[in-house]
Amino acid sequence: MKYMLLKTYSDAAFCDTPISEWAPEDIKAHIDFQRALGEELAKSGELVDAQGLAGPNEARVVSADGRSAPVITDGPFPETKEFLAGYWLVDVDSPDRALQIAAQASAAPGPGGKPIGEYIEVRAVMSAPAAEQ
Repeated sequence: MKYMLLKTYSDAAFCDTPISEWAPEDIKAHIDFQRALGEELAKSGELVDAQGLAGPNEARVVSADGRSAPVITDGPFPETKEFLAGYWLVDVDSPDRALQIAAQASAAPGPGGKPIGEYIEVRAVMSAPAAEQ
């Protein structure tokens, strides 16, 4: 069962200070935590992929009708806090395991090393039926 665990730019349960305002050592500890979690999931065979994403200021919206040139804009966007910041794609044995990993990710350290209680959205990856041959 594959699940996507999504991180956003929203405030966390226990930290409303944007990471851009954290002390450099707190940012490093947070990133080190993310890397260690990725290594742990890779070692257990559960990690499919994990990536941090560029900030919303670098995002673009593309709309096309398939006939003419696409329209590419840098907005309108939802509020910045609703932007996806990164994700883990995991392949686990049960929905409970996906929730356990999300809880572990949620406890990432923030200012002063305290867990921030980041909100991690957990969504099952849907699969399309196999094409008939």
